Amino acid sequence: MAEAYDVIIIGSGPGGYVAAIRAAQLGLKTAIVEREHLAGICSNWGCIPTKALLRSAEIFHYAEHAKNYGLKVEGKVTPDLKAIVERSRGIAQRMNGGVGFLMKKNKVDVIWGEAKLTKAASGDKPAEIVVSKSSKKPMEPQAPLPKNTKGEGTYTAKHIIVATGARPRALPGIEPDGKLIWTYFEAMVPPEMPKSLLVMGSGAIGIEFASFYRTMGVDVTVVELLPAVMPVEDAEISAFAKKQFEKQGMKIILEAKVTKVEKAANSITAHVEMKDGKVEKITADRLISAVGVQGNVENLGLEALGVKTDRGTVVIDGYCKTNVPGIYAIGDVAGPPMLAHKAEHEAVICVEQIAGLPNVHPMDKLKIPGCTYCSPQVASVGLTEAKAKAEGRDIRVGRFPFVANGKAIALGEDQGLVKTIFDKKTGQLLGAHMVGAEVTELIQGFVVAMNLETTEEELMHSIFPHPTLSEMMKESVLDAYGRALNA
Repeated sequence: MAEAYDVIIIGSGPGGYVAAIRAAQLGLKTAIVEREHLAGICSNWGCIPTKALLRSAEIFHYAEHAKNYGLKVEGKVTPDLKAIVERSRGIAQRMNGGVGFLMKKNKVDVIWGEAKLTKAASGDKPAEIVVSKSSKKPMEPQAPLPKNTKGEGTYTAKHIIVATGARPRALPGIEPDGKLIWTYFEAMVPPEMPKSLLVMGSGAIGIEFASFYRTMGVDVTVVELLPAVMPVEDAEISAFAKKQFEKQGMKIILEAKVTKVEKAANSITAHVEMKDGKVEKITADRLISAVGVQGNVENLGLEALGVKTDRGTVVIDGYCKTNVPGIYAIGDVAGPPMLAHKAEHEAVICVEQIAGLPNVHPMDKLKIPGCTYCSPQVASVGLTEAKAKAEGRDIRVGRFPFVANGKAIALGEDQGLVKTIFDKKTGQLLGAHMVGAEVTELIQGFVVAMNLETTEEELMHSIFPHPTLSEMMKESVLDAYGRALNA
């Protein structure tokens, strides 16, 4: 007899493990299937360990510029690459073990292996999955598995949630080889620091690695197909960030594409086609391919059951339901924006809808914040100025520069900008966009404001503490209405 559950989640990343916890909290008998590493890409190879690398780079930057803060550092500050990588991997292992603890705490069964959907739910009959031995070797570091871990076999559940995440996209002819052409996996654990690096793609992943390696002293060139660095961001914020990157010595080539890569023994030469059709050859020690990710939809049995997919992701509605009853999808595998916090929120929506809770609201993608942890940081939520205008909105735009904020000046971080966009008629906050120190921590204030349907008047009447970077948020609102006090 197959072991029966109320809910089985395939994949234990931010979406999967949050879904498992919420299901268990609601009294549903729950299991989660994992083939490689608890906590998924985010905690093991993405969000968390990359921030550890960027923190090391940030500290190195401050140490190199200690004199700017009235401090003397005797001798040359030298990065220890092995120790930097070990610190990052140790943090990943800590996160990995933490998810294992949470599964045990919430009495969620962990099933180790590769899951394949073999039957959809029909009437009173539950859906079925078969779990086989994983073809993947658990990535290091792997914390000890929970004692309640199960293995190969057949399992049934009334509800199956697919949370299998995504993997790096590869361009034909420029496939990563793990040595000269890297994905984010290899970029996180370099055996030695390259002297030069070519980054293909300037989205969040590409620009974060470009920022890390440039801060560590590597000669970095970024090639972007579109007309702006970080092309999903507001054009003004993107342009500001580009200038800061270039001041740091980063070379950025826009409206260009890598068409061919020639490999030597320990370097690559990329053929970069420019906007005018001319081809420039760029030689670097390593190339990072950061041209996006694609959902892990293969070998799950989705096609056989008729689950609809589109361009490598599972098609869902606002409550994460697929077109097949009893099968759901959340996170990266369910399409953009491919962000951990989006996956977590979808997990809660999905499970609460399954449990029949009242007043479950579908995902509003306009209220999902985006953060890029480069230097300077970039954060945003809602409509860009261009999108607001394209929608025919009559808008007010407010701006406030870091250079006019006392806390930013005291921190030695006076390069940045806060920008807010309001509907002129209603006062609705349509979007907020930031570039500068710690803006990834500030953006949530605007996210809360948008969720509460806060107007410009309410924001103007809010008291922001002084001295803080957050004061710039209010000043930006004031500026949209011609009332800025400090600029």
